[in-house]
Amino acid sequence: MAAFTVDQVAIGYSNTLIIDDLSVSIPEGKITTIIGPNGCGKSTLLKAVSRILKTKSGAVYLDGHAIHKLGTKEVARQMAILPQTAEAPSGLTVFELVSYGRFPHQNGFGSLKKEDYNYIEWAIEVTGLQEFKNRPIEALSGGQRQRVWIAMALAQDTKILILDEPTTYLDLAHQLDILLLLKRLNEEEGRTIVMVLHDLNHASRFSHYMIAMKDGALITEGTPEKVMTCSNLQSVFNIEASIATCPFSANPICFSYQLCQR
Repeated sequence: MAAFTVDQVAIGYSNTLIIDDLSVSIPEGKITTIIGPNGCGKSTLLKAVSRILKTKSGAVYLDGHAIHKLGTKEVARQMAILPQTAEAPSGLTVFELVSYGRFPHQNGFGSLKKEDYNYIEWAIEVTGLQEFKNRPIEALSGGQRQRVWIAMALAQDTKILILDEPTTYLDLAHQLDILLLLKRLNEEEGRTIVMVLHDLNHASRFSHYMIAMKDGALITEGTPEKVMTCSNLQSVFNIEASIATCPFSANPICFSYQLCQR
């Protein structure tokens, strides 16, 4: 069953078309990762899926409904979004920014309820931000800020999480922390997670499903075993890859690679 479906969409900016006639379904209750070279349309696709960017043709369907026809709060109760670049208003503390994740569940300008505080505290705890809770966002490092945005998305408590490069700015240990957290949310709570990652091995290790794009087109999709092949990586990235098996997931990983001869 699909969490949402992308049906023959064309997406672009002004008169520049980035994606044309792309169709793909995102499986419900799974972790799906989109891979591809810079500028191939990965983030553009996520923006259309999350209703940030309107399609020029075609449609994105959430639970059978065209997403651009749904109300903002209605979408926000089902889908939390972490964009590639996010800027917080000046002067906000970690707690205040994470609390914004509860906005879709509030009526008008209602104050936070006990349930809201519980979700906020939980999101701060699982992202390892307890000691920074009362600090202003601008006093944090890039990696710490990234974790705050992830905490805000988690506090939103949606069945779908959409994350554009969630491990950006994070060191190796914190990258793994975040990916293991997403895996746990998927396994224990059945959340559908869709993300863009540049690290192919992370994408393969933590995904049930992968989508490979190039030049705004879908090249291949399927399980990591189907997508992470030498021929696919050559088609998508123009590399000659050596494929091995991840000892932690048994999924294929790119052991090493070199550029294809031009």
